[in-house]
Amino acid sequence: MKYLILILLTFTSVFAQLSKTAELIGVAKLDEAVALENIKQNTNAQNKIIKEKKSTILAGILSAALPGAGEIYNENYLKAALFFAAEVAAVSVDVIYNRKGDDQTAFFEDYAQKHWSVARYALWTITNLQTLNPSLDPNNYQGLFEDANKTKVNWNVLNKLESDIGGYYSHRLAHFGEQQYYEMIGKYPQFNPGWDDFGDEHTPYKYGDPITEHYKYYSGLRGKANNFYYIADTAVIVVIINHILSAIDAIWTSAKYNRRLKARVSLEKQTIGYGYVLFPKLNLSLNF
Repeated sequence: MKYLILILLTFTSVFAQLSKTAELIGVAKLDEAVALENIKQNTNAQNKIIKEKKSTILAGILSAALPGAGEIYNENYLKAALFFAAEVAAVSVDVIYNRKGDDQTAFFEDYAQKHWSVARYALWTITNLQTLNPSLDPNNYQGLFEDANKTKVNWNVLNKLESDIGGYYSHRLAHFGEQQYYEMIGKYPQFNPGWDDFGDEHTPYKYGDPITEHYKYYSGLRGKANNFYYIADTAVIVVIINHILSAIDAIWTSAKYNRRLKARVSLEKQTIGYGYVLFPKLNLSLNF
């Protein structure tokens, strides 16, 4: 487009001079100098148009990297402020609620360590094995405990025992400290006997029996932590959407800005001595 306009300007200049040769002053060098100067001025004007145009690619990249940056490049400062404010707000929510989730997670994990015991759960399970699954022999799981006081559990034997029982023992307890460990003990009633307000290994229990108050309270603690993380995850989605929308808006705005720049070519008469020459003039306007 740049070269097309330049060719048009040159052609118009030459055509105007050729068609009005009888009206020139007749001094060849002077006429040539005027024509060349007119072409030079209009070339500079054309370069000004190219320079003033906004790069849609650059605008999009800027806003994709930092919402509002492309809008600043497009000189749309209100939109820039809005996109940037949305970015700050969403990032702040993400940071705040991730911290809340971490604090809540630390709280419910500490609560679990104080009130839930894998040894208590394993002891109740092996003691009631014949009720849970009459086909199993408790003597096949002698290695379930690693100490005489039955406070240390062999996780491999425990997981095998859970698998063999089947039925409502639908899950194998994840190893201590894992995320699934803390989730399972407050999500599946099979782990109810591990809570310290359940009773002892002789307390009767079936899957449909009421769960303990500690179980219920712990489940609520976990739910609250999950809610915090959900809000934080939603904020991250908002951040991503804000980047995308800002980039699209910056591209659209720069394209719209470029369409506002209009070039208009007209013929202007300039008097030289007792004659005159016609030369093309490029008028620029920026419509708001």
